[in-house]
Amino acid sequence: MNRYSMSIQWSEEDRLFLVTIPEFADLVVMPCTHGETREEAIRNGEEVIEMYIEAWKLEGQPIPEPKTLQIA
Repeated sequence: MNRYSMSIQWSEEDRLFLVTIPEFADLVVMPCTHGETREEAIRNGEEVIEMYIEAWKLEGQPIPEPKTLQIA
């Protein structure tokens, strides 16, 4: 399981759950995927994360670090 963040928001206009990945925001057009259900959106988001990481590795590109929640 990856440690990247995903934001899932309902789009009334699209009638879909849209997925953004904050760590990839400067590198990839957002939203990067969607789903008809939250579960589908999560699955699709996980696939997109894996796809981009694999592509960046093959291209020798830097891979963004996952953000972690800091609780004081």
